[in-house]
Amino acid sequence: MQLGLTLSLFVFSVCFAPAVWADSPAAAKTWRVVGELTEAERQLFDPRTDTPRDPEQPYMPAERYPFQPPYTAEEMGYRAMEFSHSPRWSCNFVDVSGALTAHGYLITDKMHSPIFYVPNAKGMQGLEGELYGTKPGEPTRKITGQTFFPPENLGNQMFMTQYRAGQEALTRWDLFVYSPTLRRVRRQPQPRRGDKLAQGAESFDDIFGRDPWEFSWKLIGVDTLSQTVRFPNTRPTVTLGRSDGTLHDVPTDQIKMMGDDYPFYTREGGIDCWVLETTVKEEWLPDYYAPKIIYWLDKHYFYPLRIEQYGRDGNLIFVETRIATYRNPNMGDQGYGLLFNHYWDVTLDYMRYSVHDTHHLKEWSTGDQEVFFSPGVLPRVWYFAQLKSQSEVPVPEQYFLRPTLDREKFPGHRKIELSVDIEEKIRAQEEAGHLVFIEEED
Repeated sequence: MQLGLTLSLFVFSVCFAPAVWADSPAAAKTWRVVGELTEAERQLFDPRTDTPRDPEQPYMPAERYPFQPPYTAEEMGYRAMEFSHSPRWSCNFVDVSGALTAHGYLITDKMHSPIFYVPNAKGMQGLEGELYGTKPGEPTRKITGQTFFPPENLGNQMFMTQYRAGQEALTRWDLFVYSPTLRRVRRQPQPRRGDKLAQGAESFDDIFGRDPWEFSWKLIGVDTLSQTVRFPNTRPTVTLGRSDGTLHDVPTDQIKMMGDDYPFYTREGGIDCWVLETTVKEEWLPDYYAPKIIYWLDKHYFYPLRIEQYGRDGNLIFVETRIATYRNPNMGDQGYGLLFNHYWDVTLDYMRYSVHDTHHLKEWSTGDQEVFFSPGVLPRVWYFAQLKSQSEVPVPEQYFLRPTLDREKFPGHRKIELSVDIEEKIRAQEEAGHLVFIEEED
């Protein structure tokens, strides 16, 4: 699950991406609808919507995950759900996050985010282990979050267990928080899946992932992305931490969408993507806050690089963009994890970023599992992983740009109607190459 949770007094984080500023109206068309797929693409895509089902779990395909080509849209959706914001392996890192209001007020948070990925009955890794080795109601991940910045929040902690849910096992999270001010551990009511994190633009589902069988999946076309998270021209470098704790400066124009190890960049440095539209299944998620979601998935590993959510009126309400890197070689093609991500609540023009910095794999001993991944550890305020990070956005003027909207893409599937105020701020940012803040009128 995600290592970066900043909740209540704690903040959850997400991800950034490289810089490029203006939407170029003269740029060549990068997207095509299903009817325009190439022969090579058709060889990889199975257009069937009614496929054999798993006899034990009939809401799942009969073919075993991670599937073989050609892939149905549903199978692509399953592959994409492997890559939740929170990693599906045991590790530790610093989750650095920051939120920016519409008028330029910046909030920054840092926390240690150790994750223990609970072994399953069949010894399988990742989403495969959850699908075939974990029963509904059993735990999948345990996360302890320890806030160490800003100083006034030092000692605020949280502990969360995530469970595999189902129609007969509705509990997804068990959450405990601790504050030195209160000097006691408090168990929290189970969050609703659309609830926003404290000071966050993102929901619990955005952080911990959705179950693919809760949605209907449809391929609407292909596209080539040239950017995701966008650094401004006011931030030429960012300081990142290596797994050994050392820090180094990285030019922001050299940060690639899926890291240096990804072998399938186009000649121009872009990433070819499947574009899928999902609609919620009411029998699984009645009255869900985002009944339609559109995903851009890299064509080879199905990593979600851009996610758009649409409200009940059909209009765009939320955009998430990601920059990934190869984190866990033990997971093979599923070893990609977040480096940066960025959330934009379009309705409020409220943004939040997350950096998973100083990430390192960690096999927790039995003693560590019992001590550190339990509510009982919270009052002790034991900082058992003194990781450091300087990857935060220091001032509002260096904050990430809003994502491009690319209104020309898939017009029959994307309704984008923004306020005059937001349209003006987008126009100003694209001209300047950085955010431009418009003062409130008295």
